[in-house]
Amino acid sequence: MLVEMFTTRIRYTSMSLPYHIGNGWFGGLLPATAVAIVAQTGNMYNGLWYPIVFASITFVVGMLFVKETKDVDIYRHD
Repeated sequence: MLVEMFTTRIRYTSMSLPYHIGNGWFGGLLPATAVAIVAQTGNMYNGLWYPIVFASITFVVGMLFVKETKDVDIYRHD
């Protein structure tokens, strides 16, 4: 879905860069952040709220701002 938002000329770069930065920062810091939340609150289930909240935010933003490209000519700008 996200790939079709960009023209075919820049499609790889426009998806690869945010994907790798997002996975590096969010995925790489997830264990440390979850452990820090658990250490701060003392409840081992509070560390689960961090990924749940970010996944929910991502879902809502995706539903609101990602447009449907079913009948759009993806080669129109090439």
